[in-house]
Amino acid sequence: MKLYPIESGNFKLDGGAMFGVVPKTIWNKTNPADANNLIDMAARCLLVEDGSRLTLIDTGMGNKQNDKFFGYYSLWGDHSLDKSLAAHGFSRDDITDVFLTHLHFDHSGGAIQWNKDRTGYEPAFKNAHFWTNDNHWEWATKPNAREKASFLPENILPMHESGQLKFITRPESGDFKAETEAGFGVFFMDGHTEKQMLPTLNLNGKTFVFVADLLPTAGHIPLPYVMGYDTRPLLTLDEKSKFLNEAASKGYYLILEHDPYNEVITVEHTEKGVRLKEVFKANEVLI
Repeated sequence: MKLYPIESGNFKLDGGAMFGVVPKTIWNKTNPADANNLIDMAARCLLVEDGSRLTLIDTGMGNKQNDKFFGYYSLWGDHSLDKSLAAHGFSRDDITDVFLTHLHFDHSGGAIQWNKDRTGYEPAFKNAHFWTNDNHWEWATKPNAREKASFLPENILPMHESGQLKFITRPESGDFKAETEAGFGVFFMDGHTEKQMLPTLNLNGKTFVFVADLLPTAGHIPLPYVMGYDTRPLLTLDEKSKFLNEAASKGYYLILEHDPYNEVITVEHTEKGVRLKEVFKANEVLI
């Protein structure tokens, strides 16, 4: 197995929304805001090469939305999914599986693109299966009012219409983590959104976890640092506590999807709780 970081782009989000009840005087030390109170964000995906299977975990925002839409997110930098795939010798057509941690637009938007004459939409990965789970699919296709703006039908429904959609089989026992048909294990999390999935992969004796929106940036490690976007913030607290304590005890390497400056981190137990231990560039530990 080989793992490759795939940088699909950079954007900005409101710092207050990203840190919930935590005061700006505190979070601004780790995630400095600009004059508009926006903090830098990444849309880092992960490519998993395992035999004949080439799996892309998350896809970024994509490029099919209009300028007004992208104007809300202050895009910056020159990363793109295609450039990043090409840097590792791959193209979209090589992808056999697209695994989506959840279906918010900044994670699933790149899965679907305009068709050739721009009259409709089609999968951006014509040879791939798209993986989600039935609970999250139901949640995303019949969204609550709070998340409706994050679940865009044009990012989601074409996966089903194309016949390329597959569902992960979840354990009936409601276990915290399980092995899946996608070829790796996942942690199931419900605080941010219903049945978010965090892939866990083993490489060269190390365990890597793609932590998606459970831990958007290294600045979110302290337990109360929970996004205002989370639908069940008190549940996120419990999930973070359980996961981070396990990560610290077992020495997991955490791949950060939204932190543009800290790509892979480890954590450790301290008197103040679990805290940041080491920071790595992805190419130092993934390949």
